[in-house]
Amino acid sequence: MRTIYMLMHKHKPDADGLARRVIDSFARVGISVSAEPWLVQRLGEESGIRAGMPQACDAIVAVGGDGTLLRANEVAVEHAIPLLGVNVGRVGFLAEVELDKLDDACKCLADNRYELDERMMLKAEKDGKTMLALNDVVVSRGGYSRLIGINAWVDGDQIGRFIADGLIVSTPTGSTGYSLSAGGPIVCPEVACMLVTPICAHSLQHRPVVTSSSQTITIQLDDDYHAMIAADGREPIRFQSGQTLTITRSPQPARFIRLEPRSFFSTIRVKLSEWSQGACNK
Repeated sequence: MRTIYMLMHKHKPDADGLARRVIDSFARVGISVSAEPWLVQRLGEESGIRAGMPQACDAIVAVGGDGTLLRANEVAVEHAIPLLGVNVGRVGFLAEVELDKLDDACKCLADNRYELDERMMLKAEKDGKTMLALNDVVVSRGGYSRLIGINAWVDGDQIGRFIADGLIVSTPTGSTGYSLSAGGPIVCPEVACMLVTPICAHSLQHRPVVTSSSQTITIQLDDDYHAMIAADGREPIRFQSGQTLTITRSPQPARFIRLEPRSFFSTIRVKLSEWSQGACNK
């Protein structure tokens, strides 16, 4: 590997110093760094960074938390480039490298000592608009004060009518995110499935549902209801009664750079423990 394209959160504390540290780590092993225009403009090319296009690079590097990585994944999938996450966030379920291990990671990349881990994504379609999601597609009541009526089908077979704050359709990768907070199960990334998890359903009968990744999930609202749809936490779009949202497995996978084998459940145990301790210490 010889070139990477870096994305990071511009409002991170000491973003400039953090960026320079990352640039220096890659430069020491002979890997050149291109980056988003705002970062090149802020640091200047004398810092070792340069303007460039992501499709001209060997990999995307996301420096931040899971939110930054999800944004970087859009770019990576669009250009069919693998993605490496460097965690400087709170939990970092998706990131491969902690910041203090970056120098070792750069050496591995320079020597091409890494593997690619493919993760399934979702494709959501409404009124001709397509959205891709690595984690989840969420139908929520947004700013509305009342619960919403949501109907969901799997391959035409109705699985429920939910009076709830919303509904989450997630991948196994996204099972450790919003779906988990809403009571959904943790699912191994190797399992080809989709999860349907209601958010605060006004019924004790409604529980999360796991479907095959080869099936189609269809969602509609009851009459006179309005909601919002968000894919991976991006800018939401309006969803109204009479409209149909369909969710299937995307033919395009996400591809993550993995530097060493790691246990999924060990990672989950450690990350959830870190998050719980951090929350309790606030």
